[in-house]
This record gives sequence, structure tokens and C-alpha cells, in this order.
Amino acid sequence: MDFDRRILVPVGPDAWRWRTFDSERTVVVAARTVTSLVRVLEVLPDLVGDDHRLTVVFAHDPTSAFGEGVPELLRSLRCRTLPWDQLAEAKPDLMVSASENIGVPAGDYPVLVLPHGVGFQKFVPDSATSGTRLSGLVPDQLLTARRAWLAVSHPDQESQLAAVHPATVGRTVLVGDPCLDRLHASSRWRDRYRSSLGVAPGQKLLFVSSTWGQGSLIGRHPDLPARLLAELPSDGYRLALVLHPNVWSGHGAWQVRVLQRAALAAGALLIDPAEGWQQALTASDVVVGDHGSVTLYGAALGKPVLLAAFGEEAVPGTAGHLLRRSAPPLDRSAPLRPQIDAAVSDHRPDLLAAATDRAFTERGSAFPKLRRLLYQLLDLDPLPDSGSGGRPRAFPPVPRAGTPLPTSFQVETVLVASGTPSPRVSVQRYPASVREPDEESGGVFWHLASDTEEPDPHLTDSASVLTCGRPSASLDAAHRQVTALRTHYTALLIAVPLPDGVLIDLAGGPRFAVRPVDGQPLAPGTAAAAFYTVLRDTLRAELLDHSGLLLDLGSHCRELTIQKVPELTEPTPD
Repeated sequence: MDFDRRILVPVGPDAWRWRTFDSERTVVVAARTVTSLVRVLEVLPDLVGDDHRLTVVFAHDPTSAFGEGVPELLRSLRCRTLPWDQLAEAKPDLMVSASENIGVPAGDYPVLVLPHGVGFQKFVPDSATSGTRLSGLVPDQLLTARRAWLAVSHPDQESQLAAVHPATVGRTVLVGDPCLDRLHASSRWRDRYRSSLGVAPGQKLLFVSSTWGQGSLIGRHPDLPARLLAELPSDGYRLALVLHPNVWSGHGAWQVRVLQRAALAAGALLIDPAEGWQQALTASDVVVGDHGSVTLYGAALGKPVLLAAFGEEAVPGTAGHLLRRSAPPLDRSAPLRPQIDAAVSDHRPDLLAAATDRAFTERGSAFPKLRRLLYQLLDLDPLPDSGSGGRPRAFPPVPRAGTPLPTSFQVETVLVASGTPSPRVSVQRYPASVREPDEESGGVFWHLASDTEEPDPHLTDSASVLTCGRPSASLDAAHRQVTALRTHYTALLIAVPLPDGVLIDLAGGPRFAVRPVDGQPLAPGTAAAAFYTVLRDTLRAELLDHSGLLLDLGSHCRELTIQKVPELTEPTPD
């Protein structure tokens, strides 16, 4: 699609010659930024349903500093899009936008402005001057011409706008928040979202959210995702990083990924700016955020919230500003994991209720109210409810996350009661891309473990434990796999899967099978970590054959057996 070219169908003077669907009204969606376009796309299908009387087209406004990504999104959805200068020819009956800063051409059709966040809570740079303006406030000419209608989620927002700009009086409509209503409708799918994001049972999902600008979380503390991952054991935690679309649009996806390369290597889930943050928020256990709207949505869903930044652009007296006094701060000068765990265990949703009640009212009613408003502006009677028209739908499950897990870990193991028949080994793994080992002491050991998928040869060459995830159909097949790996790697231990456990090769020594008593699959890395710990203990090293141990991974404990295995019995193929 070339968005600079006029379109001939379904709007225009001769469109009747070419179109298939006849219609009575034309609705134009203003496409200016990814943020605002996504918000309209979240809402509009459930407002118009399958009403064949409406033609919906999109108009591309290329004037925003954050317009990057809009054409790509329109193309991916195959939206029928006309250039901005064709609006007059399209003769719309209504424009719908979630971007307030649009230069709407002269005309008499109304403009319905949806919020693209929570209320009017930030001062943002004004593109027309060197100063700032209140985010969400439409241009004067739309207000003085009485063409604009502003959907708001709370009566306080009407009062706030009236004080800032009296021309908004009578032009606001209290509808509630459609995004929050969809988030609540999505709560029953929390487990489905967690599965699609790759969050394992028993893991905590940490949701890190940042708005845009130098006062944002990611603007002030770009290393925070990596720091969090360095302190959170990988087997017990996952981290989803959600950045405002303006960060992606303003700096580019390449820059974002390069700046977060360490966090990505450590297993961070970097959520697509056009979809997925709602599912990740619903799936999360705790939110680390700033003064952006997503933090307030998390609080409204009853999530524990820690504030890692709070920019000066936040508007005093708004719900976001009140959240600053209600939510505990994240102290970056102190250990981070205890703060995360305490936020979950000590959480009291009522402490954040004052802030969220200042932001949201009319909960659950946004879609029917917006639908009535839309049809009033179109001067049409809505069709009788059919399908999901006028009701919020759950957000669809996201495609299974393709973010790879870390391939190298700094592993901390603790041997408990080493003199007993079945010692207990506690294992905690941290991504090697963001963590250095601590000092060893007593029964606390550290080692570097790398997988054969690790792209950095320095790590695989330095690792004490090398793992390979390729399955083996038999013990002899596992033997051959280890022998092949020994030609390239010098690790003290090499661990590969067996059909019923893990085969571990001790450099210059025998090989052992580590098997779980419960018969469930056992990861080579955790089996090798337990074996390595017993090997390091002088009281247990001589008793590895026919011994047992308990493997503690934090959320659960498993009983393992260790047994020396015979050498390869089948000849190696030539």
C-alpha cells in the first residue's frame, strides 16, 4: 500500500461503481501514532460489530514525531487507508481517533476522541511550540467549532479539563475505560496467557512497564531489567518488559533491542508494542512501573506495584500522582529480590484503591456507552445486539513467545546435611549475561554452566558444566553424543538427556546416570548442578555411585538417584 495515493473505493465520488458493500455512513479512523491506532483497534470492532450500514476506512496522518510503525501496522492488518489530504473527498460522517493532536480539516462532521491512556495525567512536548501541553487535550479549533467529543473515564477528568480549558465544558462524555473493561474480561484466561508467554507453573512473572521520555523508568534506569534478572533465579521468575510505543517509534526497534541485549540474553520477554502488553499484565504477579498509564491499569487489576521512577511531567492532583503516594518505591540501592518478594507476600490491594478510584468509574459500562455515543453521532439507530457488539471481549492469547531462554548460567548450589544418606542440594540459576558469581563459603558452591546453543565460545570454553538438550533414544545413543561433544568441549561435566533421566560424563572419569524417582522429565542443567555439588563435597564424592539426593529448586523438591553406567555396548558407526 502506498498511503500517499488516493483510493477509489470504498470512498470517493465514484466509489459506488466499485464497492461491494453498500453503506449509509462512513467512519474514518485517524491513524497518527501506534499508541493511538492500537487503542482504536482495541475498541472499534466491538462498537460497530457486523453493521453493514457502516464503511470504516483509515486516514494516515504522517505529521507525528512518533509516526514510525503506523504504516507497517496498517499494512499488516490490511486496513483500507487513504492519504490525509483525501479526507474532504471521502466525506466522512464521523472521525474516530485516540490521538488528540490531529489537524482535522475543516468540515462539519464530529470527531470522537478516545483516550489512549488513563486520563490527562502528563505534560508532553507541544509540537507547535517549544513548551508543553496537557496530554489528551484536543486543538482549540475543534473545541470552538463544537466538533470534538472527548470520552473520559472519571468525573474528575471533566472537572480537570474544564479548569484548564473552559471550551471542553459540554464536550466530554463519561463512559468509563474500555481497556480496563477488556482487561477484566480477560482475567479468566490468565493461565492461558502465562502458558503462551512461556511462564512455567510455580514461576513468578515480573511485569516491568515504562512510559516514554527522560523521566520514565527506561529513560532513567535502562539497566534495571538486566539488574532484576541478575538477582532473580531463572527457575523461579520470568520478566516481561513493556515499553511505550513512543520509545520504539522514537528510537527504532534495532536500538531498543541493542540497549536491552543483556536483558534479552538473560531471558527477558520484550513485548511487541502493538500487542501483548494486556495479556502479559493479566498474567503477571507483580508490576514494576512508573507514572505511565499501564502502571495504573496494573493497580486497578489488584496487582502489587513498585514504582521505579516518577517523572516531573506527571500532573499534580491526578490519579497517577496519587499512586506515587500509595505505591511503595523500588529502592535501587538495596537488594532487589527481597523487595519483589515482599511486594507479593505483603500486598494489600486496598492501599492502591484510592488512586485507582480516582481514575476509573463506570466500570464495566464503557462499551455500551461508547456504542450509544457513536451511533448518536452517526445519527443512526444501532442494530439489535448481535455477536459481541457492545460488550468487551477478552484479549486473544498471544502467539507462543519466541524469546529464547538463557543458554549460560551462573549456578549457585548449597549442599545441606552432606553427611546424611540423602543430602539435599538447593539450586538457583542466574543468567550469566547479567550475573557474576559470588564468593564460595562452606557448603555454598558456584559454577558456570553453558548449553551447546550458547553463541559465545568464551562461555562454553570457560564452563565447568556443558549441557545439551538434544534427546537420546537410548543409553548407547547418549554415550555417542557425549563422545562427539568431547571432541569440541573441555568442561568438567557434560550432561545430555536420557529417556529416563540424564547421562553425565566426568572428564577423565566414568559416566553416571541421574534419574528422578518420580519418573518426570529432568533437565540436564539441574541434574548436572546437583551432581557437581556432590562432587565438590569431599564427604560425598567417593560415594556417588548408587547414592541418592534431594534436589531443591525453590518451588518444589525432587528425589534423584545416581548410578555409574557401563560403557558403550554398541559399536560406533563408521
